[in-house]
Amino acid sequence: MSQETKNTTEQPKDEVVSEQVSEKELPEQTEAPLEPESEPVKEETKQPSEEEKLKDQLAKEHDGYLRLAAEYDNFRKRSQKEKDELYTVIKAETVGKFLPVYDNLERALAQETADEAYKKGVEMTMNQLVKVMESLGVTSFGEIGEAFDPARHNAVMHVEQEGLGENVIAEVFQKGFAIGEKVIRFAMVKVAN
Repeated sequence: MSQETKNTTEQPKDEVVSEQVSEKELPEQTEAPLEPESEPVKEETKQPSEEEKLKDQLAKEHDGYLRLAAEYDNFRKRSQKEKDELYTVIKAETVGKFLPVYDNLERALAQETADEAYKKGVEMTMNQLVKVMESLGVTSFGEIGEAFDPARHNAVMHVEQEGLGENVIAEVFQKGFAIGEKVIRFAMVKVAN
C-alpha cells in the first residue's frame, strides 16, 4: 500500500510534471501564434499607408475640384465685368451718335421765332430727348460758374474776368456728357484766369 500510495503520489507528480512541461511549452506556443499575429500587424501598417494614399489622393482630387470651382467663379465674374463694361461702352457710343441732334435742338431753341407752335414742338422734342438720355443714365455737365476740371472739360479759350475766380468756367460752347464716370463728350468751355 505504501507502494501504491507512492505510485499514487508519484502519478500526480508525473501529472504535475507533465503539466509543468506543458506550461513551459505554452509560452512557446503562445509565442508561435504571436508571430503570425505580428504579420497581420505588418499588414495593418501597410493598410494605413494604403489608406493614407487614398486619403492623399482624395485630398488632391478635392483640392483640384476647389481650384476648378474657383477658376470658374473667377471666369464668371470676369465675364460679367466685361459684359457690363461692354454694355457701358456701347451705350456711350450710341448716345454719342445722338449728341449732334441734341446740339441742333439746343441751337434751334436759342433762335428767336415768331411761330409759337414751331417753338413748342422743338421744346417738346428736346424735353423728350433729355428724358430718354436721363433714363439711360446720361448726365450733362459744363455750366457757367463750375470749377474747371481738365478730366471733364476742354478749355478752348481763356479770359481775364474779375467777377469770376481762377479756373472757373466763364462760357460754355458745348455741353459735356457722361455715363457714370465715363465721359462721352468733353465740355467745350471758356475759362477765367
